[in-house]
Amino acid sequence: MSVKFATPSAELDYEVEAALAFHDDDAKATVATLLSDIKHLRFQLALAQSAMSYGMTRGWSPKFDREA
Repeated sequence: MSVKFATPSAELDYEVEAALAFHDDDAKATVATLLSDIKHLRFQLALAQSAMSYGMTRGWSPKFDREA
């Protein structure tokens, strides 16, 4: 089963504008927040991966990077 990561252009534009507006249009602050969120979520994923048994997920294991 393939998962698509593409978001409709209008929705993506809205999300980008909302993220920038949250940081008063400061692009560096927006990117810094997003990178910090990625770091946090990767750590949470690593914790989940170490806590889950192979059998519990029936062979599935979380991945850190998207599959194309």
